[in-house]
Parts: sequence; structure tokens; C-alpha cells
Amino acid sequence: MSEVRYFLGGNTPAGFYSLYHQLSDPQRVPALYILKGGAGCGKSSLMKRVARHARAAGEEVITFPCSGDPDSLDGVLLPRLGAALVDGTSPHVVEGKYPGVVERYVDLSQFYHRKALLPLKEELLAATQAYQGHYKRVYRCLGAAGELRRDLNELALTPQVEEKLKRRAKGIIGRELKGGAGESGRLEQRFLGAVTCKGRVTLWDTVTAQAQRVYALQDSNGLAHTLLAPILAAALAGGWDVVACPDPMAPDRLAHLIIPQKELAFVTSSPEQPWKESAYRHLRLDAVADQAGGRGSRGRTRFTRRVVDALEEEAMAGLGQAKAAHDQLEALYNPHVQFEGVYQLADQLAQEILEG
Repeated sequence: MSEVRYFLGGNTPAGFYSLYHQLSDPQRVPALYILKGGAGCGKSSLMKRVARHARAAGEEVITFPCSGDPDSLDGVLLPRLGAALVDGTSPHVVEGKYPGVVERYVDLSQFYHRKALLPLKEELLAATQAYQGHYKRVYRCLGAAGELRRDLNELALTPQVEEKLKRRAKGIIGRELKGGAGESGRLEQRFLGAVTCKGRVTLWDTVTAQAQRVYALQDSNGLAHTLLAPILAAALAGGWDVVACPDPMAPDRLAHLIIPQKELAFVTSSPEQPWKESAYRHLRLDAVADQAGGRGSRGRTRFTRRVVDALEEEAMAGLGQAKAAHDQLEALYNPHVQFEGVYQLADQLAQEILEG
């Protein structure tokens, strides 16, 4: 079975956008381990080790990669056990609401060899500033790209197009969401995609792991939200639990919906991140816009998309530079971290969680 992974934060036109508060729900996650510590102290390594223990014990594991560096982990959720571990440091700061009874702080800075690090103080300060400095340009580029994407959306979403999409949503609701599951469904928000140091990444395996039937929405203009919003409302009203996935380039708009109980999903297939698996149905939202008169603005649209692509490429290059700077920072720290202690702590936490 494919692994279920989501991003809990994203680099967006509005800066870093966090959904990490979703783990701070004592009803869903009665045991939350908040990891604290600086670069290179082993937070991701600890979480990966706990996740391996949980999988070996047959537990369902949901992992949350870092949106800046998808090879690194920012969180692990064990749904059946109601336990999670999360990197609680900047930019996704997490603090306890009920420390001692729900949240537990785990200080990994204890594994730094402080005396060995003190002579490296100036190098560490310079490397940290260089790493943080790259994000200023990243967010400027993403901010400009986001404004132009919004322009594309407003150009395509005419009243006629909006009405057509709402009618199509009504038809899908009647066909797919008959016979609700009882009480109001539970909503979870997760990013399925992110703008990363490796380019645009969408965790398509997460969809195939949870859905047998997939509606692929061909959409270049952010029209999917207009179709998906009423479907989301109907699913929740019918008692179905839904994972709602915002667009990382417009976090106020939906890009994907997954309804695991029905093994049903709706995904936005864009030119940058196309859905390449088989689809239960293809819905060509771009064609809806063209039929409504979008052809007349094609020159403006093509120009805007070229500029958007260039801005996003520059932002992703900046994220690559930030990753390189962070690697240099970790290279300074790593030789002076007691990783054996980190691994022992991971084993202890895994045992504690698995034994309840």
C-alpha cells in the first residue's frame, strides 16, 4: 500500500502558511510530542525512527514532510494510537495548550556538545543568517506570482463559468454523496502539494492510497475551488470525513478533496503537476472557460503564465539556495551532536507510545 503523506505547511504567496495547529486537538491527538532544538540536532531522524518502529508494529503511520525539503520530516501521526510527534520550531512553531497532560516537550538540544560548538559561534551565526536571508526573495517572488495567478482566476471565472461549475458540482453531489453517513463529517486540512527546493511536489501516492475513484480536474486557472467548495460542504453535511487540500499558491482556495470513507477523490491536474494515473472521470475546467469566451484573452493569459512560471522558478531556485545554506549549517552542527542519544530517545518514545 502507498504511504499516506501530507504537508502541514507551505511556502506560499503570503509567506509560510501553517496547518500545524491541526495536530493540537486533544480529542484527536491526546498525546502530542513537541520536538524542540536547533539545526542538525536530529529532530527528523528521531521522527523517522519512531515511524519505523510503528510500522514494524503494524500501526498506520501518516508522515508530514518538510515543505522546504521533502526529504526531511516535520511530523508523524499515529491515528489509531492518538499520538503524534511534531517539529515545534520556527517557522511552524507549536506550543502546548495542555502541557503535561496532552503535550510533552522533547528537548533535543541536550544532545549538542556545547563546548565543542562554542569555537564555531561566528560561523554558525553567519550560516544561520545566510539561510534565513534566502527566504526574503523566495516570498517576494511567490507573492508576485500569486497576484498574477489571482488575475488569471478572475479572468477565467466569469458569471457564466461560475454557474456552469456550480451546476456540475450539484450533479456530482447527487451522484456521489447520496445516503450520508450520519452526523456531520470531520474536516481535516492538509496540503497535498508544495513549492519546494526540489521544485513543485504533489504527493499523488497519498491519493492512490485512499481512493479507488478519482475525478481529475484539468485546471490551469484556479477554477477547481468553485467546483469543490459545494462538494466539500455537501460531504460534511452528509456525515463524510473529508481531507481538504488548499492550493499552495492560493491557500484560501481548494485544490483537492479526498473522502477516504468513500474511496473517492477530486484532484486538480495542472500543467505543472498533472495527474498521470487513470481517472474515474476527467473534467476539463479549462474547456469550460474557453467555451464561455476565454479564447479572446488568450494572448494576455499566455503572457501572464510565462511570467508566473518565471517567478515560481526563481522562488524554487531560492529555496534550493536556502537548502544548500541549511545543509552547510547542519554540517557545522552534526559532528557535535550525540546521535546515539537521539536514537536511544527515539526508541524510548516509540516504546512509550506503542505501549500506550
